[in-house]
Amino acid sequence: MKKPSLLRGITGNVLIFGLVSLFTDISSEMIYPLLPFFLTTVLGGGPAFLGVIEGVAESTASLLKLVSGIVSDRVKGRKQLVLSGYTISSIARPLMAIATAPLAVLFIRFADRVGKGVRTSPRDALIADSIDPSLRGRAFGFHRSMDHAGALVGPLVATALLTWAGVDIRTVFWLAAIPGGMAVILIILKVRDVQRHVAPENSPLGLLPTGRLKTYLLILFIFTLGNSSDAFLLLRAGQLGIAPAFIPLLWAFFHVVKMLTSMPFGALSDRIGRRGVIVAGWGVYSLSYAGFACAATSFHIWMLFALYGLFYGLTEGVEKALLADIAPPEGRGRSFGWYNFAIGAGSLPASIIFGLIWQKAGAKAAFGLGASLACLAAVLLIVFIPTKTAEEKI
Repeated sequence: MKKPSLLRGITGNVLIFGLVSLFTDISSEMIYPLLPFFLTTVLGGGPAFLGVIEGVAESTASLLKLVSGIVSDRVKGRKQLVLSGYTISSIARPLMAIATAPLAVLFIRFADRVGKGVRTSPRDALIADSIDPSLRGRAFGFHRSMDHAGALVGPLVATALLTWAGVDIRTVFWLAAIPGGMAVILIILKVRDVQRHVAPENSPLGLLPTGRLKTYLLILFIFTLGNSSDAFLLLRAGQLGIAPAFIPLLWAFFHVVKMLTSMPFGALSDRIGRRGVIVAGWGVYSLSYAGFACAATSFHIWMLFALYGLFYGLTEGVEKALLADIAPPEGRGRSFGWYNFAIGAGSLPASIIFGLIWQKAGAKAAFGLGASLACLAAVLLIVFIPTKTAEEKI
């Protein structure tokens, strides 16, 4: 029986990594939404310490994504790095159940993000190694769809355990080890390394990116400076009348939109080109942020979250596919490392700047800055990145 065309190319490593991300995100999202409550109410930590935990965690992940990407170009196989990263996170994450002090949460969250930093760039490079260039958008879109499915299922599982099964919060943390362990087992049994050219010892691949790759990363950094934490969108939703009880439902709706749109738009980029799809996504982002600035009712918020989810579907997988098109095959891990580092480096100042502008000049000014930077990035992408890049490696 012939497979539907949308699933063409979704075999082998691509399929397994999709399932791995599904199980990993179920595990992670069983814990993460409960973490602020657990830290502040159960362990007595304050909001400031929560900020320290997340700042340390994400900064660690961003740096290690770069390092692991560089290392993965120097070794024969990427699987061991990927397996190590997922194993570290899967072991560390459920240990939240035995935390008795805020400092313990910091160490556990740090270990979890170490695992994410070690695995992400080698995994993305291995996905790119495993597929034909003409199917990269479809493959990365499928991977993001499965990731978002896990982010949707995880909180629902945690809610069901807490409300219907009657277990306590620490038991939920322990049970999160089950999907995490399933992800590790899948990697051990099913993921295969792909034969490729390994960078020689005297290669300059560990240095800064150059040429079109450097330009693309700088444009992504500019866009990211206007892409603040999604927590500000939830804050805006609360301001405009979304009751606290409906915030989780709004968040789940947001993930459904991302899950349903990532793979189709990734596949579209295989047919019409990556740049146009990304520019459309950044245009949608600009419109959604302008909408958040001007929104006046809760109905507006629901529509804007749908639009904002569409932005993710248009861009997340396609940005990675374009990077794989541009990057030299022998430097693919390093290139994904720099990509993840650029996104991480822009995210922290983005949220700080957004919060300060909101506090000093109001929400409209803050969202207006984000919309403006998205428009600037879209123009720069059109000017500096050619439409066809798959055949024009640097």
